[in-house]
Amino acid sequence: MNKPQHIDKAHLMRMATYASVVTAITLIIAKLFAWFLTDSVSVLATLVDSSLDVLASILNMIAVHHALQPADREHRFGHGKAESLAGLGQSMFIAGSAGILLLQAINRLFKPEAMEQGMTVSLAVMLFSIVATLALMTFQNYVIRKTDSTAIKADALHYKTDLLVNGGVILALVLSINGWYLSDPIIAIAIALFILHSAWGIVKESIDLLMDHELPDEEREKISALILNHPQARGLHDLRTRRSGTTVFVQLHLELDERLTLREAHEIADKLEHQIADLFDDAEVIIHEDPITHLPLKS
Repeated sequence: MNKPQHIDKAHLMRMATYASVVTAITLIIAKLFAWFLTDSVSVLATLVDSSLDVLASILNMIAVHHALQPADREHRFGHGKAESLAGLGQSMFIAGSAGILLLQAINRLFKPEAMEQGMTVSLAVMLFSIVATLALMTFQNYVIRKTDSTAIKADALHYKTDLLVNGGVILALVLSINGWYLSDPIIAIAIALFILHSAWGIVKESIDLLMDHELPDEEREKISALILNHPQARGLHDLRTRRSGTTVFVQLHLELDERLTLREAHEIADKLEHQIADLFDDAEVIIHEDPITHLPLKS
């Protein structure tokens, strides 16, 4: 039952990375044309961002392909952490685009220029970019709901940033038409700061996964509640959880009455392992049985 689901997840994740690369290349071509016409640093901001999006998305595509490879002799827990490495790589691209943008915007802030050429075309390009990005994000969000992929989450996050970038560029172009020339670099600076903020979010999540950060408290509480609701469970300790790629790993010690036979204890643990695994789309659960002395069984 689990194998077809895994194949479907892999297909969705790969399709999301292909869609991301194609969208970014399409937007680069359109924005390059708009920048040649206007020489706007806000347009340049979104062009640089889309250019780095291509590199980040290609890196993401490679990482997802590697992460989806099955476990082997040298990687017994699979290759899921390749997704987290891709997240760190994407954050570097995003931070780099913000740095380039800040330099360009600060220079234009002290040397404002009017934008008189190609405004209509540039506005049309930005609107097209918003529509294309929204379409990509709709598909990405669908994939995230189905797979909970860290790499796709990171990709979707910086495309969410792109939406704000494109909206800011439209505002800058409209204000510049009406003589507010400083709006172009000011909005570009605001966009750069927001990009840096988004990059930090990606870095934090990726580091948490690479460092085997525990699952959220609410998920750990669900696991504990499921264990303690079993009539023969006397308690649990040493609950350890982590996530690698789309797979959740759970380990714990289950406290059982010492009078149970080895077979009975194993059957209880085996049943609980399957129930815990059912809480997640993709999970590996290991339960160690610990004997507890002189505790009456629950009625």
